[in-house]
Amino acid sequence: MDLYNYDVKLATLNIEVPVWINQDITAADIAAIIEGGCASGAYMPAVTYYNALQTMNDHGNDILDYVQDAMGELPDVSGESWQGMAVKYLSTAVELWAGSVEDEIIEAIEDMEDGE
Repeated sequence: MDLYNYDVKLATLNIEVPVWINQDITAADIAAIIEGGCASGAYMPAVTYYNALQTMNDHGNDILDYVQDAMGELPDVSGESWQGMAVKYLSTAVELWAGSVEDEIIEAIEDMEDGE
């Protein structure tokens, strides 16, 4: 299934979206994140310094915990500015999360199309 063809919000599919990700994210957005990562422009809030800093300020502990739980360690950010660290951690979290919900999204879309 090509998720790019589905501009449906994940909330409509009853997919839980972490508070540190825009709640209006769509299946097509997830496809773009999986294919090119946040740095490709697929998810600009994670790569725009101001937005990334604000998100890390509001949810940084949850984001860092999520990344560490998923990867076993935090990515190396030595030599990065504060803004660079925020972008690196948030982008990593968003990309990890997107990959983790792909199958759930596909199943939800298939159920929706089957009328379930």
